[in-house]
Amino acid sequence: MSSHMLIFLGPPGAGKGTQARAVSKELGVPHISTGDILREAGRKKTGLGLAAKTRMDKGDLVPDDVMCRIVEERLSELDCREGAILDGFPRTLGQAQFLDQLLQQREGDGALLLNLQLEPTQVIKRLTGRRVCSECGEIYNIYLNPPHQDGVCNKDGSELFQRPDDNEDAIRQRLLAYERETVPLIDYYRRKNALHDIDGNGEPEAITERLLNFLKRT
Repeated sequence: MSSHMLIFLGPPGAGKGTQARAVSKELGVPHISTGDILREAGRKKTGLGLAAKTRMDKGDLVPDDVMCRIVEERLSELDCREGAILDGFPRTLGQAQFLDQLLQQREGDGALLLNLQLEPTQVIKRLTGRRVCSECGEIYNIYLNPPHQDGVCNKDGSELFQRPDDNEDAIRQRLLAYERETVPLIDYYRRKNALHDIDGNGEPEAITERLLNFLKRT
């Protein structure tokens, strides 16, 4: 993975964040979640953050120019010199083309894309049940991976919360946006022979093992 970008693709709720965090620990490269960056900007009430939060709460995608600026700034930091794991970017053809140009400027860099596959019915179950730690960002699911104590993080005892966009109406809008914007992106990478499909069903630990076994073979 040295001097490479690992990119997770897949529908909302496919486990991109959970798996990116797990693989990041194993490989020792930073996990860059554009969603987390945007939510933090929203909490700080920056102009960029507030504009993005309004779009995200409705289940809409944030404009390409905003996302590209965020990613370019983050990848310029020192901890990304040996590679990084991108979670939530690219999501559109425009973002993919921007990333291609950006990686061409980074000598020796290449991109490995992993597409986590999950059916829409499973997406809704996962997202309506998702809860996130308000401090460390650990992700739980009340149906599939519940915390030991209701509403409390196992790791630090902090309160768990449900994201505003994890309601069924917003999820259905996100799935529509995914079909409209991101499925063509998957086709784009498949034509470049840069995309690898990974089964996103099962327990998080089993999916992580599946991913790591695949990466060992590449």
